[in-house]
Amino acid sequence: MRAHLGDQLVIERTTTGAARRDGEIVGLHHEDGTPPYDVRWSDTDEVTLVFPGPDAHIHHLEHEQPPTAHAPQGPDTAEAEAMPPGTLRPGDIGRRVAVERRRQGLSREETARRARMSPSYLAYLEERPAEPSMASLIRLADALATTVTTLRGGGTEVPPGQGQSLLHPRLRDIGPQECRTLLSTHGVGRIAVWASDGRPAVVPVNYDVIDDVIVFRTAPDSTPAAAVGTEVAFEVDHMDEALSQGWSVLAVGPANVVTQPDTVRRLTEHAHTTPWAGGERDMWVSIRPEHLTGRRITAAEG
Repeated sequence: MRAHLGDQLVIERTTTGAARRDGEIVGLHHEDGTPPYDVRWSDTDEVTLVFPGPDAHIHHLEHEQPPTAHAPQGPDTAEAEAMPPGTLRPGDIGRRVAVERRRQGLSREETARRARMSPSYLAYLEERPAEPSMASLIRLADALATTVTTLRGGGTEVPPGQGQSLLHPRLRDIGPQECRTLLSTHGVGRIAVWASDGRPAVVPVNYDVIDDVIVFRTAPDSTPAAAVGTEVAFEVDHMDEALSQGWSVLAVGPANVVTQPDTVRRLTEHAHTTPWAGGERDMWVSIRPEHLTGRRITAAEG
């Protein structure tokens, strides 16, 4: 028995009273198409690992045909927003897979090809609270150059950087232009300030970059608000646990409150995200970097 992704597995029950069952093959475990298969059953929409018995056969599809209606097409940046009210939300694994592939600039089709699974099954994982098989998780982790533990959220309660260091690491300085490029990706950074109690503090903030200026919003009585009117240090970084590589950028410059109403309105309307900490945070603070430095760790060549 040999199958392709998208083929239909049909089980003709021989037991009296048992119903015929069919489903789409959404995952292969062997390159030659031999069993077992990951099958999404048409009657329950569940995906299970199947070792077909003598009562099963494959219905081969014409693989030159256009994708069927349930295979999502088009830009996937609007997938979550396009979900109608009442649609089941993605599971934790699906969200992590989607975030990681988008971070790497991979389409669903390319990720599915690397993981040897159907694009429709990958869409299913990203959009529904599904629990993929261990074999599927291993292939996805390999396709995204990460680990199964990371996709399952096993490291959410531990600080990054606990993996093994590279055997021959190379540490190099990052130039100002590359620093600006890395900063412009926005996200979460850390700001170092002197808090109101006179002690140093480092706190994370959601930030954006507008015209090379770092901006974040906070509350007037918060620790980040202590940055206003002083010179501060702002740091952002990323670590690839699977490859033991990473980078960091440090920006130093004066922090000031954004007071122009038009600018405040524009920042609020175009912000990539609301502060994760929640609450009323209507004060925008800008940091104009006067010094930009960065470093990157990679594997030494040779």
